[in-house]
Amino acid sequence: MLKVRLTDVKIDTILGIVRELRAKGLQQGTDFDFEYHAPKVEWSLEAGDGVVEKRYTVFSFYRQSWANWFVLKYADLMIVN
Repeated sequence: MLKVRLTDVKIDTILGIVRELRAKGLQQGTDFDFEYHAPKVEWSLEAGDGVVEKRYTVFSFYRQSWANWFVLKYADLMIVN
């Protein structure tokens, strides 16, 4: 299984990507899976509010070829550390 992480991409964009994968014939649970993690925010009256962790989504692919295609297609949405 190959995992690709997209950071700080809104859920509506993520769902659009999932629809595109399905339109290409990929099946969730067989060809790919995804996990969306909402941003974590810490609230404090003294310090104000602040994002502790940005939203992120992890796409998992069960075939190398689909993972490669995904990385090339959505490279502009990836953050490289």
